[in-house]
Amino acid sequence: MEKTTKPPNFWIGNVPVFGDTVLAPMARYSDVPYRALCRAYGSAMSYTEFVPAEALLHQENPMWRRLDIRPGGEQPMVFQIFGFDAQQLLAAAQRIEAWGPDIIDVNMGCSVPQVSEQGAGVGMMRQPALVAETFRLLSRHLSVPVTGKIRLGWDENSVNYLEIARILEDNGAALIAIHGRTKTQHYGHQANWDAIAALKQAVSVPVIGNGDVQSPEDIDRMKAHTGCDAVMIGRAAVGNPWLFARQDRAELTFADVTAVIRRHLNEMLAYYGDPAGLIGFRRHLKRYVSGLALKRFVQPMLQTEDSAEFWRLLAVLETAVPADEPLASLARRTWFPRPRERELEQERED
Repeated sequence: MEKTTKPPNFWIGNVPVFGDTVLAPMARYSDVPYRALCRAYGSAMSYTEFVPAEALLHQENPMWRRLDIRPGGEQPMVFQIFGFDAQQLLAAAQRIEAWGPDIIDVNMGCSVPQVSEQGAGVGMMRQPALVAETFRLLSRHLSVPVTGKIRLGWDENSVNYLEIARILEDNGAALIAIHGRTKTQHYGHQANWDAIAALKQAVSVPVIGNGDVQSPEDIDRMKAHTGCDAVMIGRAAVGNPWLFARQDRAELTFADVTAVIRRHLNEMLAYYGDPAGLIGFRRHLKRYVSGLALKRFVQPMLQTEDSAEFWRLLAVLETAVPADEPLASLARRTWFPRPRERELEQERED
């Protein structure tokens, strides 16, 4: 409860936000278990995975599960939706409001062709009138704050983020999150932090900056460079929840990593069941061990669908690698003694 004794870092409408780092909404990653882990390390808000508005008009659609909230709450909780029709977005937003979000966000930043080329995601930025109609309807008919996540524009010839931002603010948006790249840049090229700074100067609502934040130092650099109210972290946070606590992954020990692996997998198994939780966890495991010389140990863990076997393999790995070994040295390793070899080495040392 320590957070409640401090003033909020900023407000989204009437919703206080305590903290300045946020886990980005990411399909297949920002689910209930990983959001819980990142919140434990300091992420200030929870965004759901994004959900198509059309799917939410059908109660039996499995996409509804993306709007699950961890028991006990995840305040502030943001439900993110996307679509290309203002009335459909309104209908979806009104249905999900009953599920208890603190905030509803419209994704106007997704660059994947299946979304953007249908006029949704960043495709909405090519239709300023649609953006205005959507936010006018949502802000008028919803009781929770409405926010938007955008990019710089479609391409370098249609950079219109300032125009869109003003439309958002004029039509009731309570916050704007911006990824400092265009749609055609996807995740290539350097994120444009100058543009994020320009947006912060152009609007009076809070701004969250996103793009090229890889380290604790990057968090502070982006805030200083742009003046943004918070920093959103996406791909760099996968397999690295410590980033929200401003801990450098290279300075962690192997025991730090295996403790989080155990915690995260237990959360996945509890939420999705077995073996679905284990199968879904494997994409996270790849990121937890990325850059470490552990391939011969990890490969069987990535192939098994038996949780008992996974735990056995993890125990073997923990026996082979010293718990206090820094990740920086693990990244340089080319060989590990097998468990019995370590025992013999210890006997020789004694």
